[in-house]
Amino acid sequence: MCGKLPAMTTEQAALPRIATLRAQIARGTLTHEALVAQALEGAAAPAARHVFTRLYADAALAAARHADTALKAGVQLPPLAGLPVSIKDLYDVAGEPTLAGSIACRDEAPAAADAPAVARLRTQGAALVGKTNMTEFAFSGVGLNPHHGTPVNPTDAAVARIPGGSSSGAAVSVALGLSVAGLGSDTGGSIRIPAALNGLVGFKNTQARVPRSGAFELSRTLDTVCAMARCVDDCLAVDAAIADTPLAVHRRPAAGLRLALPQTLVLDQLDATVARAFERTLGRLSVAGVQIVPLPLAELAEISTLNAPGGFSAVEAFAVHRQRLAQRRAEFDPRVAARIALGEAVSAADYIGLHDRRRSWIARVESQLQGFDALLCPTVPIVAPPIAELQASDEAFFKANGLLLRNTFTINYLDGCAFSLPCQAPDELPVGLMLASVRGDDARLAAVALAVEAVLQDGEGAR
Repeated sequence: MCGKLPAMTTEQAALPRIATLRAQIARGTLTHEALVAQALEGAAAPAARHVFTRLYADAALAAARHADTALKAGVQLPPLAGLPVSIKDLYDVAGEPTLAGSIACRDEAPAAADAPAVARLRTQGAALVGKTNMTEFAFSGVGLNPHHGTPVNPTDAAVARIPGGSSSGAAVSVALGLSVAGLGSDTGGSIRIPAALNGLVGFKNTQARVPRSGAFELSRTLDTVCAMARCVDDCLAVDAAIADTPLAVHRRPAAGLRLALPQTLVLDQLDATVARAFERTLGRLSVAGVQIVPLPLAELAEISTLNAPGGFSAVEAFAVHRQRLAQRRAEFDPRVAARIALGEAVSAADYIGLHDRRRSWIARVESQLQGFDALLCPTVPIVAPPIAELQASDEAFFKANGLLLRNTFTINYLDGCAFSLPCQAPDELPVGLMLASVRGDDARLAAVALAVEAVLQDGEGAR
């Protein structure tokens, strides 16, 4: 049928890239309305259980119809107009309380206005299909949620694996083909971790690029408003919308790139799948003319000490939740409450010390990275563990959480920018390759990511 996508299945293939969808719509073989209707139908399928906490069916279909009407009238549409986009349940939407993956906020006052990132997506005409599930208060890289259920990573039909967090539902919404992009956030890896575990591209921009107002705070020092999608170009389209200005990306070939490979911390404890995929990726990049330079970068080993006691996330989250914890702690995920409580005993002097040490560390690391186009490493050192194992054991949960956050957090601590690109073979569970650079280097890093992505795809064409 004209304008109809193939029926959803449990193993639903992801939507094509935005450029491919735009071409199909321009040819008349697909409409915005049909695309959004299919996404909403898929959101009710068993595979999408626990992905959304709220759907905006009427508004999304209205945005799609508006895009169809405008296109027929010859209006040139913005890249996201009429296309399904999901938004993490961390962002204010006017008229409803922002739950942030919790039940402790369900009786709180509704938001007076949309968060700027949400408002800008609306301005671009995006069809916002719904709010996506997440780790409670964004405080975990695993993606489990005992209140609203845990979205299942769709990349393994045999084992129910974690989606990664905290932007768990955002990732699964894209992986299942229910959205072309998922607006999420990244405080210690919450975009890049689920992107890596679900075979997607995640872009953590420089924190200052997008306003954080209207986003439920975890750590004001580290929180970043950003998104994940199917490819680098699609991530850049979303970034341009939520930042209200596109990056000036000057595309370049992979040959001649000079990438730093840190020898400290980020290559430790790689599981067999990640190690194999990473080594294969290094080989492909080298053949393509990329110069990969081992760099000690011993400063990475200092983070755990410099970020003590408590760390920015615990200290700043405790400031946000102090009253809520005192009154409603029984409604918190116990694992989240325990992590937030670590910030209670940290003094103002200790907190100021955290900032002072970080500033000094950033200056030293930025100096080390001069002369490189980016650094690269595995996004996370392990593939997605089974949900059941981490639900059953605090020890297994916190061990996995620490491993998942380890590499990605280094870039948040650096106040830098980063992409995660899928680099697994077709018969492997998803593995992410992280490319990162210093703050404000988003445009140059995007050019690097596009060049590396082209090498990794190796002529496969649009997905």
